[in-house]
Amino acid sequence: MEQLDWQKSTFSGEDADCVEIASDDKLVHIRESDEPAVIITTTKTKLAAWIRSTKAGEFDHLTH
Repeated sequence: MEQLDWQKSTFSGEDADCVEIASDDKLVHIRESDEPAVIITTTKTKLAAWIRSTKAGEFDHLTH
């Protein structure tokens, strides 16, 4: 795998554990900063669909 440029939210503090994201030409890679060896990989299209669904509240029932 090529070297990825991992980014974290600007809302995260320097010492905060957070989700980091990186992308290449085809895929998006997601990891937790305190477990950097565990990486979830998906397509940009599928991630965009998941974000839209989350914003629309389609998964709210899972938190009640």
